[in-house]
Amino acid sequence: MNRRVVITGVGLVTPLGTGVEKTWSRLCAGESGIGEITKFDTAEFATKIAGEVKDFNPEDFLPKKEAKRTEAFIAYAVAGARMAVEESGFSIDSSNAHRVGVITGCGLGGLLMLEKISNIVETRGPRRVSPFFIPMMIGNMAAGMISIHLGAKGPNASIATACAAGGHAVGDSFRLIQSGRADAMITGGVESVVTPTGIAGFNAMKALSTRNHEPEKASRPFERDRDGFVMGEGSGILLLESLDSALSRGARIYAEIVGYGMSGDGHHMTAPPPDGDGAARCMIEALDDAGISPDRIDYVNAHGTSTPLNDLCETRAMKTVFKDRALLTPISSTKSMTGHLLGGSGGVETVFTALSIYNGIMPPTINFENPGDECDLDYVPNVARKKEIGIAMTNSFGFGGTNASLILKKMGP
Repeated sequence: MNRRVVITGVGLVTPLGTGVEKTWSRLCAGESGIGEITKFDTAEFATKIAGEVKDFNPEDFLPKKEAKRTEAFIAYAVAGARMAVEESGFSIDSSNAHRVGVITGCGLGGLLMLEKISNIVETRGPRRVSPFFIPMMIGNMAAGMISIHLGAKGPNASIATACAAGGHAVGDSFRLIQSGRADAMITGGVESVVTPTGIAGFNAMKALSTRNHEPEKASRPFERDRDGFVMGEGSGILLLESLDSALSRGARIYAEIVGYGMSGDGHHMTAPPPDGDGAARCMIEALDDAGISPDRIDYVNAHGTSTPLNDLCETRAMKTVFKDRALLTPISSTKSMTGHLLGGSGGVETVFTALSIYNGIMPPTINFENPGDECDLDYVPNVARKKEIGIAMTNSFGFGGTNASLILKKMGP
């Protein structure tokens, strides 16, 4: 069995806003969701900026009592899932629940909960630890709570492949439907680690931007003066289902997923190989899986973190894959506006890629003033581009040298 798989519902919680319409309109307008950190005192931190979710009310998506004790990453995931399923018009009931699964990607889970409980143990003792500590901290609780709240009883898993987790979650969900092991999947990525240890840890690695005086201009992928990524938070969740199912109920189809690639760098804990070999092999595998030649790709939603090394290596990988067409293939990094949602980024950016195809709009890479060394491709600089997109690619690469690429295609009439 090799069934076709389509995206019929999407949900977003991002630094640009809660909800698909708000996020998408601001994204296409080239607006930034980056600002000063408000969640904790940053006086002693080198980085004082992040992409925080500002307009989210967990009680809009969870019962009041439960909302108060639920970690942000879980609430973001449930919210995104509710939006995606509701928008899709897909019904989960006793007749199909066992054929509807959930796979989410999450890099670090409930880091804030860990910080809080560690402090309680040290200052007040172990007997004061909440019984909700472990369940609210572990990363797979995003998938678990989506399943509980929406009644999805099919395959259930959580992917923890760092910044590639959301991409792998979507890809693995695609495979389950394609092979006939599920009929629909709720999938994507989530993250919420704008916390003292999260920022301190990445600061210690010198991975984060310290352009604190210009938050909106701090995330500048592929640009000469980029100095690191900006942390973001939120979720991007999709409802995937078989094409036959979508057609039978007259569902709106945003895009079809036609290819999925995975690879490992086998090079370094945090740095990609200089030639971008792992990323290139991942993209090639996705293209081969889709049976599509590189010259048919109309647009790429890049990983594009705004770190000196990632952007250079991804550009080199693009040149390896697309060869003479590399200069003619538009690519953009939406992280220039949302920041980097770590394990959530692949889910959010798959949603963005599907919306790009559906609406015929390539979001811009903002803050692109001067190209970085060797970064000489078409990065859709600063202004969105309205253009028909037949086939698109989205990339997600993570620490440990783990890579994911997805190929999405516009549905025909």
